[in-house]
Amino acid sequence: MNWDTLFSLTNAVAMLGWLALAVLPRRPLTLSAVLYLGVGLLCLAYATLFILSIGQLIDPVRIAGTGEPDLLDYSIAGLRPLFMSDGGIVIGWTHYLAFDLFVGLWIARDADSKGVGRVVQLPFLFVTLMAGPIGLLSWLLFRETRSRRSSPVDG
Repeated sequence: MNWDTLFSLTNAVAMLGWLALAVLPRRPLTLSAVLYLGVGLLCLAYATLFILSIGQLIDPVRIAGTGEPDLLDYSIAGLRPLFMSDGGIVIGWTHYLAFDLFVGLWIARDADSKGVGRVVQLPFLFVTLMAGPIGLLSWLLFRETRSRRSSPVDG
């Protein structure tokens, strides 16, 4: 198993999805492609690699001296061995890529439905790509603030 190649492939799939969100027209075919050929493929890769790794059917290429991960020990010490391997890093990174792209797709759809222009969306999408939860939080704060400003005040 060449973990460097898998790392590059998952990054390429994610970048194509992000590029589609950023520059292509948001037609149903584009959004479906991002969902199924982007997010879906990343989820499939994650699930496959996770199962093969946990089943010890592939070599995760552990750092010398690192023990087997104990997935029942949800502590830093228990999970550390999982991430002290090339396989663990690729699997974890694929997890991030899939979820961040899904969140980016949701932000794009939500922004489109609220009439927020692409130029305004791009910074939120970029931050979500680079630091997923910060991008999502930023979008949620923006949409809430914008919603409150445009709603009539009861009173």
